[in-house]
Amino acid sequence: MSNHLLHETSPYLLQHAHNPVDWYPWGEAALQKAIKEDKPILVSIGYAACHWCHVMERESFEDAATAALMNAHFINIKVDREERPDIDHIYMDAVQTMTGSGGWPLNVFLTPDKKPFYGGTYYPPVSYANRPSWKDVLTAVADAFQNKRTAIQQQAEGLTQQLSEANSFGIGDGSAAQFTRDDVDAACLNILKQADTVWGGFGRAPKFPQTQTIRFLLRYYHSEKNRPDGLADQALQQALLSLDKMMDGGIYDQVGGGFARYATDTEWLAPHFEKMLYDNALLVTTLSEAYQLTGAERYKNCIEQAIAFIERELTDTSGGFYAALDADSEGEEGKYYVWNKTEVAELLQEDADLFCHYYDITENGNWEGKNILRILTPLKEFAAANEISETKLETILEKGRQQLLAVRAHRVRPALDDKIILGWNALMNTAYSKAFEATGNEAYRQRATDNMRFLLDAFENADGSLAHVWKGGTAKYPAFLDDYAYLIEALLQLARVTADYSHLEKARVLCKRVQEHFAEAGTGYFFYTPEEQEDVILRKREVYDGATPSGNAVMAANLLQLSVCFDLPEERLQAEQMIAQLANAIIKYPTSFGAWLLDFYTVQKGSREIALLGDYKSTLTELLRCFLPETIIMAALSPEPGYPLLADKRAGNPLLIYLCENYACRQPVSSFTELLDLLKTHNNGRI
Repeated sequence: MSNHLLHETSPYLLQHAHNPVDWYPWGEAALQKAIKEDKPILVSIGYAACHWCHVMERESFEDAATAALMNAHFINIKVDREERPDIDHIYMDAVQTMTGSGGWPLNVFLTPDKKPFYGGTYYPPVSYANRPSWKDVLTAVADAFQNKRTAIQQQAEGLTQQLSEANSFGIGDGSAAQFTRDDVDAACLNILKQADTVWGGFGRAPKFPQTQTIRFLLRYYHSEKNRPDGLADQALQQALLSLDKMMDGGIYDQVGGGFARYATDTEWLAPHFEKMLYDNALLVTTLSEAYQLTGAERYKNCIEQAIAFIERELTDTSGGFYAALDADSEGEEGKYYVWNKTEVAELLQEDADLFCHYYDITENGNWEGKNILRILTPLKEFAAANEISETKLETILEKGRQQLLAVRAHRVRPALDDKIILGWNALMNTAYSKAFEATGNEAYRQRATDNMRFLLDAFENADGSLAHVWKGGTAKYPAFLDDYAYLIEALLQLARVTADYSHLEKARVLCKRVQEHFAEAGTGYFFYTPEEQEDVILRKREVYDGATPSGNAVMAANLLQLSVCFDLPEERLQAEQMIAQLANAIIKYPTSFGAWLLDFYTVQKGSREIALLGDYKSTLTELLRCFLPETIIMAALSPEPGYPLLADKRAGNPLLIYLCENYACRQPVSSFTELLDLLKTHNNGRI
């Protein structure tokens, strides 16, 4: 038995293609059927790596009696939130408005004209702990739709109006906002008030990486470290503590590399085990900046391990990157990743005791009777306590990890979500470019170049628009704001590390398209969906930073950079307007606006430019290894009239290097060492 999902490409939708529920994908067939039959719509939203989505499917959607109830009273639509994040955003907001919380699976009931009136997340097959059963919910909603139709319609209209009004957040007169150092200090202090100074991170469990917040703290330290009685040292300590504890915790796969989505506890021990491409991309970017700033080898090692995981498990032969790995295998969350002490002891023999002690592997286990590998004592301290050299300890640990990895490869693997999402690939592309900057590993720059070629070939339509998702040679769904914003960011970063300005030109073209098709008149912001998309009840404007940065925040950063590269003052004014309207929220609630805070800081600090003219290649690689936020770097063999920073300047033989602000340049120098001296002089002792 199959339903209308059988010919979809989404792994999540295909998982439900043989449910007895008569599922439809989101589209005209289902929406028109609801109108014709005057039935409420049930939209159930999830994603392939979602543990509780699988649980609800097994308990309810595979049950014939439950399916019969759903089929009799509802038009049932399954949505992959990663294919249609626009639909997910709207109805998640609706459920959060109704219930005060949200999550996946998301189950929301709509009138035939797509307006929400009731919803929730996971429902069990039998009621417990004041949570109604799924059958109870279905029966009650069906009865209300038949017998209380006026009340249902009023609820739907009122809720839709609330969603529309909530969409106006961030619109205001930001013209008077000042981008001051005091405001930046206040934002930093507000972050530190939320900091977990023992285990790292911010706030209580569940804990998410919050990479944009960490990146700000690194940048704040770099810029403010020479100020007496400041917050810089605290900022650096919390940023590095957060990275260190994540790297040591169970959220990081100590055997195979790569990060899970979040931890369920304060110690980063127990993750929900799904591994998402975007988390790993954002963490590689953040680790690259930490390595640039500190030179600590452990960050480089983690970058290499995380990228090795991406290459091994999330890279398609096309050159694109897959979306995610599931949390479950054999119907059990985390089974692929956890160990018992006996199997480790049998495998590692004489090295087992040391290995188990280092990774907190015990007889009783540290999680549900099993062991999630984690590190509780830094390697240097552990080596000293166990009277072994650090080199020998590292050799034993590496050998043990490889042995466990080889054995784990024979276990039943978690399911792979093999769709390729444009925006997430762009984040990973940026991560590869950042990793090249930090490490100088040419393979990373080449991967970014190859992946960008694939993205532009696979996702670009004949009219210049982009698609959102690709699989098996087919791209579909119009791209969303995040897709464009992240791709423009990746192009700008790739232009920086390659000095190939075809990437810069493409970024400018795509930015123009965003301004033409996504702009919200009068505000400077951009809608999440393009103007030509008409199958949603409203066009949302997303400004909060969630697991991924706000597309609007990234577009503001893109506009700021393009304004310098092409001397476009109107782009800078637009970006400043966007940031200014959110200034109060950015300062008061910085962990919810981390990407915006980076933008705010860029405007407050002002950008500087470095131009390399002549034989630049080796010097560019050296320069990129430095931590240089708020710095535009461009290089060419000879003057380039199309780019103000590279025009009307003399090229050296072999090289001249210009340090500039607002295109006003200091006397050029001819070596990297001289440039470093100039940067320190120019910035009160910091590079």
